[in-house]
Amino acid sequence: MPANLSFDALKQAVAAGEIDTVLVCMVDMQGRLMGKRFHAANFIDHSHAETHCCNYLLATDLAMATPDGYASTSWEKGYGDYVLQPDLTTLRPVPWLEATAMVLCDVLDHHTHEPVPMSPRALLKAQIAKLEALGFTAMMATELEFFLFEKSFDEIRKGGYRDLTPISGYNEDYHILQTTKEEGVMRPIRNGLYAAGVPVENSKGEAESGQEELNIRYAPALDCADHHTLAKHAVKEIAWQNGHAASFLPKWHPDRVGSSSHVHQSLWQDDTPAFHDADDKLGMSQLMRHYMAGLIAYAPDYTYFLAPYVNSYKRFLKGTFAPTKTVWSVDNRTAGFRLCGAGTKGVRVECRIGGSDMNPYLAQAAMLAAGMKGIEDKMELAPPTTGDVYEAQKAGDIPQTLRAATETLRTSDFLRGAFGDEVVDHYTRAAEWEQEEFDRAVTDWEIARGFERA
Repeated sequence: MPANLSFDALKQAVAAGEIDTVLVCMVDMQGRLMGKRFHAANFIDHSHAETHCCNYLLATDLAMATPDGYASTSWEKGYGDYVLQPDLTTLRPVPWLEATAMVLCDVLDHHTHEPVPMSPRALLKAQIAKLEALGFTAMMATELEFFLFEKSFDEIRKGGYRDLTPISGYNEDYHILQTTKEEGVMRPIRNGLYAAGVPVENSKGEAESGQEELNIRYAPALDCADHHTLAKHAVKEIAWQNGHAASFLPKWHPDRVGSSSHVHQSLWQDDTPAFHDADDKLGMSQLMRHYMAGLIAYAPDYTYFLAPYVNSYKRFLKGTFAPTKTVWSVDNRTAGFRLCGAGTKGVRVECRIGGSDMNPYLAQAAMLAAGMKGIEDKMELAPPTTGDVYEAQKAGDIPQTLRAATETLRTSDFLRGAFGDEVVDHYTRAAEWEQEEFDRAVTDWEIARGFERA
């Protein structure tokens, strides 16, 4: 697979006229790429060391509004700068954009040059450092689900986001004929990402008309989050280039299944899978059992980081392959946590709670913190749940609304211990604002239901 660009290779490509633009990007709270387009010569001469951005980029919502209530930045504080420090190990070509490269940045305090604690990339790096101090490396993989639509983003927006028509007319789960019709979009996505150094394994049709899944090979946790973010960005850009829209909204239609982002995870020690025990019936080590116990016990606390918007909770429905319970099972897709690869060295846990709208850095950071807490406290893992988990009356529930998830986040002693009060308060405010914005809205459902009959 093509490797990322070295700085020297970038210099050579610029000198040869092959690259003239460098995207210098940070990851915002919503998991999006934000930044600037640099002339490549300027990036090489100066800006590879650092550049700056407004510090409101870690205090906005999806619509780029500037809510009040954040301690880190505000109108009162004047919205100053953050430092963007390019991580040159992430430098890579962007094959679907002409003569363009990209680099991801760490976000630093303008005055101290210390990492900004609520930066998603910094949050994940901090948990990885804690894990490494215990002697382990986290290996993770995410599955990206999304919908492709017949029309473009601009056409859909101008039409008021009504009459949305998926690119196909029927359930295309594993369907080769239907996905052949979509290769005009999906093939350049696979090939473009692979050429950008993202280890794409495959794409497939998912369990709804127009629904796609993109699978990327497992990697160290930070690389996994970087790959996920770049892939999500690429899907939207390449769909747009081909006259289509791609949406990662978890539930765009009440009668259609939602889109998830399952997260597979395991710990390794000295290049050996630490979750594996050949003598265990399921191949699970005691370390894995402690990790999973923490992962499950604290799932309600960190659900916000897996489902950050009002719409996120619309997909948690019985019979939709989206979980409603915080229990584990063996290769059972009705549970919140699924044991995969039982009895093999590839044994791992898959969290099925996350939606397609999750920020992978925040989600992975929260799950690593929960797993480490389970290891630290030697938490005992309950037996697996069998059968239809939707009907498991004694199983714990996933918070069913953003309002409920906000409260579990706000009151979580575990997350305050793992992330710090500043970070938890910051993201609690983000959750509150999202709910406040929704509560102000008047929906089509309300108007149609009550316009005449109320």
